[in-house]
Amino acid sequence: MHPEFRLDDGVVHLNHAAVAPWPLRTHAAVLRFADENMRIGSRRYAQWLAVEQELRGRLQRLIGADSPDDIALLKNTSEGLSMVAWGLEWQAGQNVVCARQEFPSNRIVWESLATLGVRTRLVDLDAATDPEQALMDAIDGDTRLLAVSSVQYDNGLHLNLERLGAYCRPRGVLFCIDAIQSLGALPFDVHACQADFVAADGHKWMLGPEGVALFYVRPALRDGLRLRQFGWHMVEHAGDFDRMDWEPAPNARRFECGSPNLLGIHALNASLSLIEETDIDAIARAVLDNSAYLIECLKSNGWQILTPQDPSRHAGIVTFRRDGADHQAIYRRLVDAGVLCALRGGGIRFSPHFHTTRVAMDRALEVLE
Repeated sequence: MHPEFRLDDGVVHLNHAAVAPWPLRTHAAVLRFADENMRIGSRRYAQWLAVEQELRGRLQRLIGADSPDDIALLKNTSEGLSMVAWGLEWQAGQNVVCARQEFPSNRIVWESLATLGVRTRLVDLDAATDPEQALMDAIDGDTRLLAVSSVQYDNGLHLNLERLGAYCRPRGVLFCIDAIQSLGALPFDVHACQADFVAADGHKWMLGPEGVALFYVRPALRDGLRLRQFGWHMVEHAGDFDRMDWEPAPNARRFECGSPNLLGIHALNASLSLIEETDIDAIARAVLDNSAYLIECLKSNGWQILTPQDPSRHAGIVTFRRDGADHQAIYRRLVDAGVLCALRGGGIRFSPHFHTTRVAMDRALEVLE
């Protein structure tokens, strides 16, 4: 077992696509923060804010942004997607293209624009031999934005973001990425994929807590995204409470209306320090090796693999099923045996991370059979 993870002997954690276990250093960071707050209150608040800035730097490096000032810290992915959907200026008759298989947060938010006369076009990726082409074919002259997940939550389809971004940018179509199922597991380059917006919170592959999320807006678009939330923290002169005139901060802090979640910030910063030390390329190799191992073992035991067969489409998610099986009952048996997983996409979903051992995966496979 990896020295940073102390899961109980009876637990096999194959559910990083839902909520991840914390590394030891994250647990320690939260205890230190709580102990300090109990003993001396906010005496070290300036140092807490330094940790906040350190986290922005880690997130900037994780996605390849130009500056920590390009990173906003929000509550969750849904908040970031909502800021995009309701911050843009829309005209009746425009449309948004996204996948029918998207997680609800990356579908409902666009469908909510129907009150403005904006249509959401849902593309069935399961029926497509070329998912990127299917998405691009759905784009027309009225398309304002393409919204995708970097990795589909149900079957683990890893989209070619660079191909999609290269199609959108010259056509003036905005490109919005929900990156929650890849950040922390696979390399990501916001410039290479020409993303206009990226949102992802930290409780999955980034190994952090719920309640802290990355939100990126391409700097050239920042001023044009209409603000819907206001408060003391998003203004240029935050902290000058007696000042009567105000304007939004020029950087990504303009999207943070109120007090930061400093407890969550300390936790996520610690988790990302492990991601950086381990190196995202090494993490990706381990994640993909684990996925490949599970796929091969499951296939050899007669399970139907719902995750795409092409290895270039793989990430950390492996979803499988068997005709005639009671998947609900199988899921309950796995969970009762300490195997944390999920029911998704018409089957059972395993999602190992880089620290997941072959011994742990073999134990889950034994329970499964």
